[in-house]
Amino acid sequence: MEIKIQPIHFDATEQLQAFVEKKVSKLEKSFEDISTVEVQLKVVKPATAMNKQASIAVVVPGQKLFVEKTCDTFEESIDVCVDSMKVQLTKFKEKLRNR
Repeated sequence: MEIKIQPIHFDATEQLQAFVEKKVSKLEKSFEDISTVEVQLKVVKPATAMNKQASIAVVVPGQKLFVEKTCDTFEESIDVCVDSMKVQLTKFKEKLRNR
């Protein structure tokens, strides 16, 4: 599984990148055939409390699953995105089983 982290208009710290990789790598437990995970991090203007946006695009055989969340911190956004993506992957896996 290849993980691409793309901070938009800012430099992500190594600590944040390590956090993202750790959380996103757990998605493989939900579905084994993930080829690529693209994570985009951006700060939404204007600078308010809820302005850290994270989006995760997961490429699985035959489909691309996408989730996007906005929270107070990037860590919180990633947590919520990963939880939401786990649900999508589980549903996708069920669909494959039923075929």
